[in-house]
Amino acid sequence: MKAVFIKIFGHVQGVGFRYFTHRIAKKLRITGYVRNAEDGTVEIHAEGDERMLEQFLSEVSRGPTMAIVTDVQVEEVPIEGYRDFDIIR
Repeated sequence: MKAVFIKIFGHVQGVGFRYFTHRIAKKLRITGYVRNAEDGTVEIHAEGDERMLEQFLSEVSRGPTMAIVTDVQVEEVPIEGYRDFDIIR
């Protein structure tokens, strides 16, 4: 198990990014959350198997069709023990 905090930059709000991320997380059994940040980025806390997290990161780094991802920052963080993956509004 591993946990990461991901910050996605670019045109990533108002394009279905949180719902896209939620769907990918469910498919890969990733727990945590996704939320729109006030600075226009999308923030993700993701926990799961390291291989699944790598695949998750690869998919969210591209984003949904209408998104334009310009940068992705990833930081390893302590595991918090989430049981599900939530969209925070």
